[in-house]
Amino acid sequence: MKKIFNLFSLLFIFFLCISSVNINEELNYKCMIQMKNYSGEGAYIIISLIDEEGNYKQTLNVLGDDPEWYHEITSWWKFYGKKRTNIDGITGETISGGERSINIISIDKSIIGSNYKLRFETAVEDKNYFEKDIEIPLSEINSGTKYSGNGFIRYVRILEN
Repeated sequence: MKKIFNLFSLLFIFFLCISSVNINEELNYKCMIQMKNYSGEGAYIIISLIDEEGNYKQTLNVLGDDPEWYHEITSWWKFYGKKRTNIDGITGETISGGERSINIISIDKSIIGSNYKLRFETAVEDKNYFEKDIEIPLSEINSGTKYSGNGFIRYVRILEN
């Protein structure tokens, strides 16, 4: 009887260990955002994962902690506003002109090298909104490249953490 109990105990521990393994391993990346010099309020910045067809898959990071203004980031709001899921990536305040921010973003390892993209959207109160301030193919991240922005972002660099 004791042997059967020990066998069941070992099997239980074995299955417990297997069930706690994270199948979708994530890689962490340092993301440095340098803003252009401009006057006015800080920019709200959304970093999203976009699939091959241009559909939003996941919100990776939000710079700007006042949900009252999220609807101003129109394309992202159409995705996020419908679901209103919790966003783990809210990192705090907006970034003003000339400032920089370093953030950590996590991406599922299985899609690195795919046709997915990172999209950086920016909006500033009483100024413009840039849906595609920067888009970076996942096949290119971690190359040390400096990606130039089309709106409020001067450039972005991404390196594996």
